[in-house]
Amino acid sequence: MAKAPAAAPTLGFDDILTKLRDSVEQLESGELSLEQSLAVYERGVGLAREGQTLLDSAQKRVELLVATSEGPTAVPFTEE
Repeated sequence: MAKAPAAAPTLGFDDILTKLRDSVEQLESGELSLEQSLAVYERGVGLAREGQTLLDSAQKRVELLVATSEGPTAVPFTEE
């Protein structure tokens, strides 16, 4: 009986940002071939989608935690 492949570890948001910055630097360097540039760009798009998913999840968690006397309420985040 064959074992199922282990799931790839999920990257954290900070790791995703670091990898996206690295991708941008590679693309801006001008040292990649067209095929390499497309591969780096595709990986970046995937990372950006994964990061957006993490942000959406975090936003939903915050909305669930914020409550008033009328029940849970979404409160916009503001930096001070």
